[in-house]
Amino acid sequence: MNQEKLTVNGRKLSYVEVADALRERIHSGDLKAGNPMPTQTRLAGEFGVERGTIRKALRVLQEEGLLTGVTRGAPARIADTPPGAPAAPEQAQPTMVSLGPRITTAFAEPQVRIDAVSLTSESLTIALGEPLRQIHEGRIRPETVEARILLPSREIALAFPTPVVDPTDDGPVHERWLAQRNSQGQVLRHNLLALRRSHGIDVRVTFRALPFTPPVKLYLLNGSEALFGYYMIQKREEEIEDVTTEMYDTLGLKSLLFSFGSDEGARNAKFVEESQTWFNALWNTITSDLTLS
Repeated sequence: MNQEKLTVNGRKLSYVEVADALRERIHSGDLKAGNPMPTQTRLAGEFGVERGTIRKALRVLQEEGLLTGVTRGAPARIADTPPGAPAAPEQAQPTMVSLGPRITTAFAEPQVRIDAVSLTSESLTIALGEPLRQIHEGRIRPETVEARILLPSREIALAFPTPVVDPTDDGPVHERWLAQRNSQGQVLRHNLLALRRSHGIDVRVTFRALPFTPPVKLYLLNGSEALFGYYMIQKREEEIEDVTTEMYDTLGLKSLLFSFGSDEGARNAKFVEESQTWFNALWNTITSDLTLS
């Protein structure tokens, strides 16, 4: 590439060097996303170069996606999301909002692996709706899908949901949870395994039983992202078998999920690694076979 050389205070700057300087200002935040660039006249004066040099530098940044609206008539603007710019910290969102798009992104990979710890798998079953729809539309088609799901054993006395009056009573409240666990798990397994027949995708779905009530929910996607949330316990009422029952329960669909990506710095990468290790340890040791019936 031929680089234009101009004399500035005894030092020659090329349009490439001007572009490098402006690129650094964008990435550092000195030039903020969405704001207009200084005019070409001002930049030419600042760098001591001809306006043609500035135009070439701006064109380079435009081709990199850092600028929009590079014309002779108006100042260019810094792109709203400059490529390579530090991403803004993502806010935690309710499970119903955040899990679906993450699952859909995970299904865009050739090999999909989902490891999950939850109370009933209801959130995961709902979140799988969008990627399954896209598979049936032919927009995505993974080669393999493996789902490993940890749910509480039916044999244990759950910490929640549990009746307020007599927490040792494992009657209607426990049966209600068990019915939900089994029905959600069966739908999830059926919908995923159906991909074998309809699209020839290699699918494996396995459930195992936890000997305790998980106080948190965790979703590990393709070994590269962890979504983590707390089950917030609250007292509420629900009609079960025509009887209004007061219970301690959690509304898992509203639980905030915090995302950690293995490509988002050493701290997040370590969290993903430790979460995967924790899951594998549970899976390979104290869990047992689980039957959804």
